[in-house]
Amino acid sequence: MKTFSMAIFGAVVFAASAAAQAQQSVNIRGTITAFDGKLISVNSRDGGPVQVELPENVNVSATAPFTLADIKPGMPLGVTTVKRADGLLIAIDVRPIPPTANLGLSPFDLQPGSTMTNALMEGAAASAGGNELTLNYKTGTVKVLVPDGTRMSRAVPGERADIKPGETIFVFARVMDGNKLVAARVQVSKNGVRPTQ
Repeated sequence: MKTFSMAIFGAVVFAASAAAQAQQSVNIRGTITAFDGKLISVNSRDGGPVQVELPENVNVSATAPFTLADIKPGMPLGVTTVKRADGLLIAIDVRPIPPTANLGLSPFDLQPGSTMTNALMEGAAASAGGNELTLNYKTGTVKVLVPDGTRMSRAVPGERADIKPGETIFVFARVMDGNKLVAARVQVSKNGVRPTQ
């Protein structure tokens, strides 16, 4: 595999959170420019062109619509939030997550200052400017405002044929020796629905 320059590597990898860097992993978001069955070429949102190796044993997810009407009590959700000046938590992304996902709060790199909350939905209520969700993340609860128009999506089973130039992609990749990126999780847009994470 061709390795990319240290300048591009720095823009993509070191722009990720310090925690992700320490774990030698990185989130890549962008537009697919090519896929030869093994290497995904991506015009990254954060650092220009990169290439990611896709192992045979890594499943590909496609993306489907998801709305507040799909959320039921007890459903595990991944909700990315930012804190408003008045301290209120505002959702910028809402997705269902697997029941086996670890619950808790952690920094996330979707937007500067954002936090990922993996939690069970305890309740929902109409609120000024949107809907308020009460989320239980095992060691506590938090209330999050979901404004009208908040980005939402869900991962559905996909296939390698879904990885096509022009589609948008989210890749959770491991950083290997020589700065090689190897995909551990892949989600690609389909029918105009883009990954929101």
